[in-house]
Amino acid sequence: MRVLGLDPGLRRTGWGVIDAEGTRLVHVANGVITSDDKAELADRLVQLHRGIEAVMAAQEPDEAAVEVSLANKNPASTLKLGMARGIALLTPALAGLLVGEYLPMIVKKSVVGTGHATKEQVQMMVQRLLPGCEIKNADSADALALAICHAHNRETDRKWTRGGEDPLQMALAGRRRR
Repeated sequence: MRVLGLDPGLRRTGWGVIDAEGTRLVHVANGVITSDDKAELADRLVQLHRGIEAVMAAQEPDEAAVEVSLANKNPASTLKLGMARGIALLTPALAGLLVGEYLPMIVKKSVVGTGHATKEQVQMMVQRLLPGCEIKNADSADALALAICHAHNRETDRKWTRGGEDPLQMALAGRRRR
């Protein structure tokens, strides 16, 4: 399975692509899509959309993962980030890809082992999990971490499915027994 991770931002959207086969992860590529901060908002969103499309055309992912944005203190910044996130969700969905969404704490816990890891800790673990990976910057490191998180979650889903068990039903059944 080839996974595209997207760390959305209006100015810079980080992207990272990995191949996952079971628990084996391999770095494919990573980078950043930028928009012209002097352009109108609609034009910047089109730039992000086209940039993600170009990455998808070049890397041919099977699935995508996008970070869930948390609110900022500045409402205008939060709104713009939400629009960039919408483009990051929409573009792979339009191409027919399954798109997973993950909170930053879940990504950090999946990659580092703690939900309160620093950016430096995330980058260090991404490099450990993807030997030989040359990370372009913090945004692409976060995108690779998202792809890793998604790959781990999808593998867990597959194991549950192969066992014939529905994870949601198992969780509900366990809750009723207590």
